[in-house]
Amino acid sequence: MKGRRLLWQIFPPMALVMIATVIGATFFASLYVRDFYLTRAVADLTIRAQLVLRETRETLLTHDFKRVNELCLEISQEAQARMTVILADGTVVADSVEEPAKMDNHSDREEVVAALAGNVGVSSRFSRTTLKNMIYVAVPVSAVSKKQYPSGKPILGVVRLAIPLTPVSTLLQGASLKIMFGSLAIIVLGAIVTLSVSRKISRPLEELQRIAQRFGQHNFDQKITFTTPKVSREVAGLSEALNQMAFDLNERIETVTQQKNELEAVFKSMIEAVIVIDINEKIERMNEAALRLLGLSSTRGIGKAVVETIRNVDFLKFVRETLSSDTPIERELVFGDGATEQHFHSSGTMLFDSQGHRLGALIVLNDVTKMRQLETVRREFVANVSHELKTPITAIKGFIETICDGDGSRTEDTDRFLKIVLKQANRLNAIVDDLLALSRIEQEEEHHEIELQRKQLKPILENSVDAVTTKALEKDIQLTLQCEDTLSAQINAHLLEQAVTNLVINAIKYSHEKGEVRISASQENGVVTIQVTDFGCGIAKEHLPRLFERFYRSDKARSRKLGGTGLGLAIVKHIIQAHGGSVSVQSALGKGSCFSIRLSQQ
Repeated sequence: MKGRRLLWQIFPPMALVMIATVIGATFFASLYVRDFYLTRAVADLTIRAQLVLRETRETLLTHDFKRVNELCLEISQEAQARMTVILADGTVVADSVEEPAKMDNHSDREEVVAALAGNVGVSSRFSRTTLKNMIYVAVPVSAVSKKQYPSGKPILGVVRLAIPLTPVSTLLQGASLKIMFGSLAIIVLGAIVTLSVSRKISRPLEELQRIAQRFGQHNFDQKITFTTPKVSREVAGLSEALNQMAFDLNERIETVTQQKNELEAVFKSMIEAVIVIDINEKIERMNEAALRLLGLSSTRGIGKAVVETIRNVDFLKFVRETLSSDTPIERELVFGDGATEQHFHSSGTMLFDSQGHRLGALIVLNDVTKMRQLETVRREFVANVSHELKTPITAIKGFIETICDGDGSRTEDTDRFLKIVLKQANRLNAIVDDLLALSRIEQEEEHHEIELQRKQLKPILENSVDAVTTKALEKDIQLTLQCEDTLSAQINAHLLEQAVTNLVINAIKYSHEKGEVRISASQENGVVTIQVTDFGCGIAKEHLPRLFERFYRSDKARSRKLGGTGLGLAIVKHIIQAHGGSVSVQSALGKGSCFSIRLSQQ
């Protein structure tokens, strides 16, 4: 909202206050002058009346009213005022203007009443005799003693002097005109001074406003250069504060611009596709990699809904999961099909403002199509090679077993060599079997062919224990199973049995003779946990992160001696991942190991 200038906010009120003050002073001065002149006129008439009292008293005592009238005419000319002599009963016996016989009784006149009471009477009114506004002053004429006035009345009569108010009014009018012109001059001079002071106050502030507007337009070249003698200390301090603010703001803008340019360069040069989506599932920004990978032009998609731009059900579901999640999530998404199929490793995280309100989501897509193709080639290669090796290994194993079961005409060394060959053939056959099993699990997991059903866990765990009982008896190891009969989960019974069996076999292998292996299952917060615990040699801490890799051995010599293929834990890992769960291990050297399988109860 645009308001008035500061000048017109300061000047009019100050001018109005000044005008009101001058007018009030003029009014009271006029009243004072009028009262002053009237008071002087009354005092002057009173003095004149006092001067003629003696002669008037003597003539009244002698009742020489003719002489009284003559005195009135003489004294009125000298006093320049109308003179009237009135007896105590109100009868006019002398007047310098009118014949006394024609005049009314004056006992009711205000000034006469006051004089007859022994006071000086004063009044002003319109005179019907002179037809003018007059001011009257009446003084009592008292007897000198009772001998001189036998009736005993102290008041002989009243001497009244009167002058017209016209000269006084003329004088007062002249004084009022002088006061008025003086006041007008004061008002004009005061208005000029007030305007000058107002402009002196408003000009620096207007200059500050203009420069502040330039600051708002990111133009920081011009600085405010006020000096204290020209402006007030407050305005000078404000200008210094604005200059400092402009300097700090310029530095921050340059820093923000530099950071923005750096982020923009990083954003554009990233090989990963980056997509910014607002809370309403509309695309706000995409980098060049996203446009290229998704086959979009630079003008299409920005500002539109995700469902309109990227027609992929899994991607839309991933976006909605990200917008509703407080933690980052990761998924692998597939775009297209057949020869145009693309695999993306997708990461999504929420975006928040400084107050913690949700702004949208940041989606990062990393193209892993080539990696998935290489993995597919690897799996197919492993599967094909395993199938190709299976036949000759089976044949070699069969022939060696036939020779070993022959007529016994061989030498001792020949028997030893044949047993070594048979042992290695059996080991190679076990490796091929595990490779085929692992390849089959990966393919079923990739194509979502693993069927999960809700089943009770205890029968499956009992089957795993029964499968390894013979191996446990060989080392006199006690197998302990703890599981509630009602505990169940969404599982593939055959694969889960294979995973638990592999873990129990490993526990038996690395346990001491006459040891114990515990198998337990429990449920908490919707998660089923299966644990296989042994108290054997344990695993060093540095081997734990890679323990579930293929062919990785923490103790190669011991593993080969015990006949392991190096694929058992990798098979366990893939089986549990196919169930949507996780597997972990806790171990310490010399204290044993605990493998934990976690499955959702849903």
